[in-house]
Amino acid sequence: MAMAFTDLLDALGGVGRFQFVYTALLLLPCGLLACHTFLQNFTAAAPPHHCRHPTNYTGASTNDSGAWLRATIPLNQHGVPEACQRYTEPQWALLKSNTSPHGVATEDCKDGWVYDRSIFPSTIVMEWDLVCEARTLRDLAQSIYMSGVLVGAALFGSLADRLGRKAPLVWSYLQLAVSGAATAYVSSFSAYCVFRFLMGMTFSGIILNSLSLVVEWMPTRGRTVAGILLGFSFTLGQLILAGVAHLIRPWRWLQFAVSAPFLVFFLYSWWLPESSRWLLLHGKSQQAVRNLRKVAMMNGKKEEGERLTREVVSSYIQCEFASVRTSNSILDLFRTPAIRKVTCCLMFVWFSNSVAYYGLAMDLQKFGLSIYLVQALFGIIDIPAMLVATTTMIYVGRRATVASFLILAGLMVIANMFVPEDLQTLRTVQAALGKGCLASSFICVYLFTGELYPTEIRQMGMGFASVNARLGGLAAPLVTTLGEISPVLPPVSFGATSVLAGMVVACFLTETRNVPLVETIAAMERRVKEGLSKRDTEFKSEEISLQQLGASPLKETI
Repeated sequence: MAMAFTDLLDALGGVGRFQFVYTALLLLPCGLLACHTFLQNFTAAAPPHHCRHPTNYTGASTNDSGAWLRATIPLNQHGVPEACQRYTEPQWALLKSNTSPHGVATEDCKDGWVYDRSIFPSTIVMEWDLVCEARTLRDLAQSIYMSGVLVGAALFGSLADRLGRKAPLVWSYLQLAVSGAATAYVSSFSAYCVFRFLMGMTFSGIILNSLSLVVEWMPTRGRTVAGILLGFSFTLGQLILAGVAHLIRPWRWLQFAVSAPFLVFFLYSWWLPESSRWLLLHGKSQQAVRNLRKVAMMNGKKEEGERLTREVVSSYIQCEFASVRTSNSILDLFRTPAIRKVTCCLMFVWFSNSVAYYGLAMDLQKFGLSIYLVQALFGIIDIPAMLVATTTMIYVGRRATVASFLILAGLMVIANMFVPEDLQTLRTVQAALGKGCLASSFICVYLFTGELYPTEIRQMGMGFASVNARLGGLAAPLVTTLGEISPVLPPVSFGATSVLAGMVVACFLTETRNVPLVETIAAMERRVKEGLSKRDTEFKSEEISLQQLGASPLKETI
């Protein structure tokens, strides 16, 4: 009888030194990816601003700057200078009044804007005046980044199943280092958007391939912890971003600071071995044996590694690989009943999780508190949430964990609607709790997806699922704009989709805790059929027992 590939990994040291070092080297770049994902919270922050007077007088170093501001800029309903309007002529009579008169002629800011540089010395908003009529360009830049993530998910997911996990990963490191550094030196907004798109593409290439490599080199008992560590690395990246952004305020230097480390990741990634599962699936057994011997040596199992041969390695997976297809297409995700069910459910789950997550996390200025404090809070809250997720995934299961976090997050988002707007601290804390639940469910569903799909289409499946997540990221800003119609629409939309996604997970997806990875589509179909047959057998046995009880002498006596 053929043994599972995970048995071979157990024989070579299980969760040993190799797994620890390999996982750390892969998850460190994943953590710093969080810096790029949330970078525009700082590089595209919109500070307080108002129109510049036609005389170009700023009053920055004089004692009458307040008088000039009061005489040239009307006040809004909150007593704050208007950001996009100015008087056509100075209204000196207003210096004796605290209200803005009606009927005084105003005009748009034809001579630019004056920005409050006390917190942000420079951002792309200041540099290219992305305010007032051009304020939508700020959101456009983030949408372009998410579009890159979407394209990267489709591209790198397919390439990884054909070229291996390592090659797309190495290229993604290099592309992010180069495009990220180039972004810091561009002189036009259009060039900035082009390089942000290229940076977004690498997000999927790094996350998907890193997780697949970790999962495929990890024995069954270590997969849960490995998946959760990915979440902690992302949390660490958010905390690093808060600290680095606080220390490095100019947006160009901040952009360069979070991009340069990926050149180091690119250099050491050449050492990382390719997935032996993928090598065996594609007939490269000799390279797979060499990689497994390196693993055995690093784990202190040198003798076991020296006994490995192509025939021995193949014996562990002969049954699973007997029906592997030589090529795969996106249609394989819908071709068979079991895979089709998984794919349809995951499409909705990834979309819903993403739209709610980015709807909460991508506009920190709306909470009215220090943006650095909010970013740190949104990162710190993930730690206890993921500790709970780790425990429940190990002892309860993936399905219950993902479903519970999604439903809880949705309820928190909806509940935040009923908190008064003047209680900003309470609103921020409650939003942070919801974001923590969504972050935990995001990481759990990454691992859950990798375990639900068989090896021969795992990367394609994760790439396709990630595409739906990126669609959610693109939809989040659009959902937010619904707030101009009614303020309740965004939270209801974010909360309802999250709750529905949790119900889909609970009702339609199967548990994968302590279950060996499936290698082929055919093997997965067999597993599902065997599960149904076993369930039918148990049902029939229970029915026969009830019939026997119904015909028992005890009943006749009664």
